[in-house]
Amino acid sequence: MRPARALFGQRARLRWLHLILGGALFMPFWMVGSLAAGPLLGGGGLFTGDLGVQFLAYAVGLPLAAVVALFPLARPMSVAAARALCGVDADRFADGPARGREARGRTAAWFTLHLGTGALISGATLALPPFAVAVMALPFSPGLRASELGRYWGLDRAWVWAALPAGLLMLLALAAVAAATGALLARQAPRLLGPSPADRLAAAERRAAEAESRNRLARELHDSVGHALSAVTLQAGAARRVLDGGAADLEFVREALTAIEETTRRTVGELDWVLGLLRNDGTPEQGPGPGLDALEALARGAGPRVALTVDGALGSVPEALSREAYRIVQEGLTNAARHAGGAPVTVRLDARTEELEITMENPLPDRPAVTRPDGGRGLRGIAERARLLGGTAGAGPADGVWRLAVRIPR
Repeated sequence: MRPARALFGQRARLRWLHLILGGALFMPFWMVGSLAAGPLLGGGGLFTGDLGVQFLAYAVGLPLAAVVALFPLARPMSVAAARALCGVDADRFADGPARGREARGRTAAWFTLHLGTGALISGATLALPPFAVAVMALPFSPGLRASELGRYWGLDRAWVWAALPAGLLMLLALAAVAAATGALLARQAPRLLGPSPADRLAAAERRAAEAESRNRLARELHDSVGHALSAVTLQAGAARRVLDGGAADLEFVREALTAIEETTRRTVGELDWVLGLLRNDGTPEQGPGPGLDALEALARGAGPRVALTVDGALGSVPEALSREAYRIVQEGLTNAARHAGGAPVTVRLDARTEELEITMENPLPDRPAVTRPDGGRGLRGIAERARLLGGTAGAGPADGVWRLAVRIPR
């Protein structure tokens, strides 16, 4: 069973088809070679039976195929065919056009090998089976034995009984040669069509870009959802304490519930925008995200103890900077809500100079908050946003308060 599967199994059949595809691709080069070889050897036209003309056309066509393989489309086309038909793991092949002289040379070698061997196997596949069937039919057909074919091979004599096994052996030999040639191409495919150093570098750059995109989305989700949860928790806790204390300050409770409502509504819109980034591979489908024009609503949703001061016209701030500044303020308010325990927070934005300055201050808590050695995701995200825009960010205790100071060039 194993020899039969090796010769006629699905993998062998697909590799045979791959060789026939190479022979079909070689036909234009063989025809050009025939036009050049015919006059040189005094042969006939394109489809002459002169073996000398045909082999010279084959020899002329191979260099032409190697030259064509230097074009960018050659490797993607070869890789697609090899992945589908050679039975080799898909991740062992390179993607995209060949980069660099070495990769183009390997592609040309593969293309020439594929088309050259494919042409020979295709020719044998077209010519040998009809001949073998005719030979196997000779013992059963007096007309065939009396024909020129029978007389040429001497099959009109007493040992005509050997025609049947001879024909079967021809077919088996063709299958064995095709299987061996297909296996040879499969072994050479990863070496000749595998990634080069330039391909590996390009793949590493793509992975870095994908990681940066994922980090961006993670920052957006962290800033938006994290701020909303912190603000809602703070407002709900304040309202609960008022109600638990028996005070009839319904106006305070109403303001807290209004802030919760505004925060959740705004966060749903921001979450839709971030999900749009995911659906569209980094490109939002609903326009830009929130910017400094939504800063007052952000401060109002963070609670009555947030004081916002703006110097200069925020409308003059570029759109990209406006979005990032909004996220920085949002994250700063989230940190204050988490660590300052509802203490008053002062937010100042100065857009009067060549730099946008953001300063946020809140009293230091009585008990120092537990901080991570890396500063946590919040402060790290603020620093990353500022650095990507060419600015600076610093946070820490100063003059009895916790101060976050960000400066970003406009």
